[in-house]
Amino acid sequence: MLTRITQTLGQCGGRPCIRGMRIRVSDILEMLAENVSVSEILEDFPDLELEDIQACLLFAARRTDFPRLTA
Repeated sequence: MLTRITQTLGQCGGRPCIRGMRIRVSDILEMLAENVSVSEILEDFPDLELEDIQACLLFAARRTDFPRLTA
């Protein structure tokens, strides 16, 4: 699933994108946070697939997995 997320030097400032397209992961995540539905996103970006949006969510989840500190 995470193979759908690509980072290419010189494309979108090296930010994570979806399948080499100029659609940034952060843009999809922001739309989801603003309550834009998955179906609306897919309508607005016809080259996207449902799995791309799921990959964005998984990518974000993995980036927020910080190690726990215990006393």
